[in-house]
Amino acid sequence: MKKVLTLLLLIPPIAAPFALKPYGIYLLSLWAVMTIAAIGLNLTLGYAGQISLAQAAFVGIGAYTGALLTTQGWPLWSAFLLAIALCFVAGWLLGYPALRVQHHYLAFVTLSFSTLVFLLLRNEEWLTKGVYGVSGIPRPTLLGWSTQAPMRFYFFCLGVLALVSAAAWWLIRSPWGRAFTALRENAIRADSLGIDTRRYTLMAFAIGSALGGIAGVLYAPLVQFIEPTAFALNLSLNLLLMVIVGGSGYFLGPFLGAAVSVLLPEWLRFSEGLYLMLYAVAVMILMAFCPSGLLGLAERWRGSTARLRKPAR
Repeated sequence: MKKVLTLLLLIPPIAAPFALKPYGIYLLSLWAVMTIAAIGLNLTLGYAGQISLAQAAFVGIGAYTGALLTTQGWPLWSAFLLAIALCFVAGWLLGYPALRVQHHYLAFVTLSFSTLVFLLLRNEEWLTKGVYGVSGIPRPTLLGWSTQAPMRFYFFCLGVLALVSAAAWWLIRSPWGRAFTALRENAIRADSLGIDTRRYTLMAFAIGSALGGIAGVLYAPLVQFIEPTAFALNLSLNLLLMVIVGGSGYFLGPFLGAAVSVLLPEWLRFSEGLYLMLYAVAVMILMAFCPSGLLGLAERWRGSTARLRKPAR
C-alpha cells in the first residue's frame, strides 16, 4: 500500500509541467529548490530539535558560490562540491553555540549569523558585487544535454530533489536519524544512554546547512540573477514556515509546506490585492488549530477515525 501511495505522489510533479506555461514551470522549479532547503531545516529543527533562523544564509552562500563560479566558466558540479563544503563547515561551527544555549537564545544566535552573512553579501562588492548583484548566470549542460529550457531545468531540479530525498530518507532511518530524534525528545536522557549529543548536535547543523547550500546552487541558475536581499531574514522565516506548516519532524512535511508557501499565494491572486492577507489568515488558522502542521492534522484525523471504527467491548 505504501509503495502504491508513493507512486501516486510521484505522478503530479512529473506530469504537471506538461500542462503548464513557462511561469508555472518556474514555480514548480522554485518549489523543488525550496523543498531541498526545507528538508535541511527539517533535519535540524524537526528531527534534532535545534531552532535555526540561518537557513537563508546557507542558501545565499550556495547561490553566490554557484553564480560566481559558473559565470567564470566553472562547471556546476564544482559549485555543488564547494558550496556543500563551505556550508557544512559553517554549519558545524554554528552548531557550537547550540551546545551552550537552547530554544529562543539559539534562535537569536542563528539570526545573528544570518544577518552577518547578509551584510557580507551586500557590502563586500569586490567578491559579491554588492547591491548590483550577479547576472547572466548560465544553466548547466550535462553530458551534452542543455537545461536552458524551463522544463528541462525543472526536471534537473526534480532529479536533484529525488537524490536529496533518498539520502534524507536513508539518514532518518539510520542510527544517526534515531540519535537526532533522541536528541530532540530529551537531550539529557539521550546523553545518559550513551549518545554523543555534542557530535550529533553539530552534525544536525552541518548536514542541514549543506542541503541549504545545494538549494542555493540550484536557485542561482533558476532565477539567473541574484542579489543580497533575496537571502535576508524573510527567506529564513519562509523556510521555517514551510517546515512548520507541512509538519515538523515528518519526512513529507517540507514537500507539502513548500507547496503551500510557493503555490498557495499564486492560487490566491484572483483576489488581487488581498491575496497576501488571505494567505496570512490561512496560515494563522492552521497554526491556531493544528500547530503540528498539515501532516500532524492528517495523522490526528486518521487516529480519530481508527478509534471510531474500533468496536466497543
